[in-house]
Amino acid sequence: MSEKRSPWVGDLVHDEDTDRDGIVTDVQGGALWVLRPEMGTGRQWTSEHPERLTVLEARQS
Repeated sequence: MSEKRSPWVGDLVHDEDTDRDGIVTDVQGGALWVLRPEMGTGRQWTSEHPERLTVLEARQS
């Protein structure tokens, strides 16, 4: 189930800009979200638009 909130480190999100799912690994200065692929290996990417990152699964506390 997806939530509408700013993503946090550890959240699984869908990036509308790249049409990819990924895990948030870092938030730098509240302005740059660093993501890695959900599965397997691949290159990290960044987003400056948290409003375009939809939380698919919140991290487990």
